[in-house]
Amino acid sequence: MNVKSHLMDEVAMERALTRIAHEIPEKNRELSNIALVGIQRRGVPLAQRLQDKIKQYEGESLAFGILDITFYRDDLSLLSSHPIVKETNLPFDVNGKTIVLVDDVLYTGRTARAAIEALFDMGRPDKIQLAVLIDRGHRELPIKPDFIGKNVPTSRRETIHVEVKEIDGQDRVLLAEAEHEASAE
Repeated sequence: MNVKSHLMDEVAMERALTRIAHEIPEKNRELSNIALVGIQRRGVPLAQRLQDKIKQYEGESLAFGILDITFYRDDLSLLSSHPIVKETNLPFDVNGKTIVLVDDVLYTGRTARAAIEALFDMGRPDKIQLAVLIDRGHRELPIKPDFIGKNVPTSRRETIHVEVKEIDGQDRVLLAEAEHEASAE
C-alpha cells in the first residue's frame, strides 16, 4: 500500500465518533426506537463504540445489530466464486424502528444500497439513516449520509483505509494510491 497521508489518528477518530454520538440523539427524539446496525466488517466496531458513547451521554442503551451484505452486493460475481459470509445478527424486530446503518467509508453508495435491501428483507423499518466515518465522494447512487465523521474528497485513483483496534490493532485512517482501479466500497 502506497500511503499518501494519514487522515485521522486515534484522537481524531474518537472526536468524530463523539460528534456523531451527539448528533444521533439530536436528530431522533425517541431513543428507545433507534437501533444501531454495523455493516460488516469495520462498521460493526464503529457502531459498538457509538452505542457505548450514546449510553454514556444519554443514559440509554440503543438496540445493536450486525449486518452482512455479501449476498446483496451487485458485484458479488466479480468478487469471488466463493464469497466469505460473515455474521448477521439483528436481535430485535426491524419493523417500525429507526435504523442507523453504520459503516466506515461511503464511496459509490452501493454498500449502503445493499444494506438497505437486506434490511427490507427482514421487515419494514420506519426510517433508515446512515452514519459513516469517512465520506469520500464519487457516488453512483442517490445516497447521502445523515451523519459524517469527515468528508475527504478523493480521486478514483486513491483509496481510503480505515483501521480499527478491534480488527487491526490500531485506530487510524489512511489515504493511499490505489494499486489498481478503485473498486466499490
